[in-house]
Amino acid sequence: MFRKVVVTFIFLIAVFGGFFAFQAKAQELTPEERAVLQAQYDELQKEIAIQQQIIKNTQAKKNTLQGDVTLLNAQIKAAQAQIDAKNITIKQLAAQIVKKNVVINELEDRISRGKEALSSIMRQTQMLDDYSVVSVALGAQSVSEFFSDLDAFTSIKTDLQNLFTDIRAAKAQTESEKADLAVKQNQTVDAKYVVETQKKQITNNKTEKQQLLAITANQETEYKKVLADRQAKAAAIRAALFPLRDAAPIQFADALNYAKGAQARTGVRPALILAVLTQESNLGKNVGQCYLTNNATGVGVGKNTGTVFSKVMNPTRDVPPFIELGLQLGFDPHRQVVSCPIVSAGGWGGAMGPSQFIPSTWAMYASRVASARGVSIANPWDPRDAIMAMSIYLGGLGAGAGGYSAESTAAAKYYAGGTWATAGRTYARSVMALAESIQGNIDFLSNN
Repeated sequence: MFRKVVVTFIFLIAVFGGFFAFQAKAQELTPEERAVLQAQYDELQKEIAIQQQIIKNTQAKKNTLQGDVTLLNAQIKAAQAQIDAKNITIKQLAAQIVKKNVVINELEDRISRGKEALSSIMRQTQMLDDYSVVSVALGAQSVSEFFSDLDAFTSIKTDLQNLFTDIRAAKAQTESEKADLAVKQNQTVDAKYVVETQKKQITNNKTEKQQLLAITANQETEYKKVLADRQAKAAAIRAALFPLRDAAPIQFADALNYAKGAQARTGVRPALILAVLTQESNLGKNVGQCYLTNNATGVGVGKNTGTVFSKVMNPTRDVPPFIELGLQLGFDPHRQVVSCPIVSAGGWGGAMGPSQFIPSTWAMYASRVASARGVSIANPWDPRDAIMAMSIYLGGLGAGAGGYSAESTAAAKYYAGGTWATAGRTYARSVMALAESIQGNIDFLSNN
């Protein structure tokens, strides 16, 4: 019996032997391949810097035919260099992801086999505990043999404890590898998003360049028409009414300026802020507007329809800070519009203004918003305060890091909170599509 235990223990040692010296054998880039890619990447960064300097120098010459062509050429070359650089990054990340997956699979396999072996040996050690005592009592073993076995058995138990520690360490390492893998996967998504965005920009710039090249130096009148059309489009974008949920619309130029001011404090891209506002505005059109009518129950009615809603505002969580805000800003809590509950979702309504903060959440951010805006009391229905609040909130959710993954995750969390991974994905995809469109308008305005 004791020999059987020892044999099993030796097997267990073999399972974990050299565990922490394990290295993945995945197909990865050779040192030579990595060096070549790095050299190419460095050259592309130099090319991007050159074209960006040309773009900067040409800004003073824009709205001239030659200046516009030079600017577009530089933008096209810079975008193509960025695409090539991101493709190199994607290739490097792909090799790292393959390696990470192999490491994770090997770790999980070793942990599984180790657990099975531990279960087996622990059952046998219990049998040995019982067997040795009975064996001595019946005279099958001498006392000296018994204590000799006991010493060896005690040593095995000590080694078993070490193996328990090793398994826990392996599990921790597995979780660390998985977390690192998720980072690499997000970086790949971000890089691919940049590639697709830059491809669209190149296509647009090439089309505009061809239109300009079709105009000869003797056709100054034609160029003036192109310039006038461009300036008219820019003016139309700036003057377009930007819809806001539960508040009066404002001009896009104002919304953009407010978002840029917020970006200076939080790092969150204006296009993302304006995309979330647009999404919330559309939701506002779908669910209508409500008034709170009963502080004790949270019941309210539709502003335009008079329809009774049982969950306009959470009476314990949100009604008290809502009433307090009414005292601060001087509004009647029963005549101030808030969001109606979405019946299909089964939750409470009561969200306020363009950024759709419920009163209890607004109370948590109000002082930070007021400080950032330089006002005494922040107002959730004031577009400037609402945009600053949204920017602060999105920044806290990680949007300030930039990139598709960080921004889409922040948008999903903004909408769905703790269930963002499932309930917020559709919302986030819609927001990111809006952000891409809005970013195109912002880029157009920056060049005109």
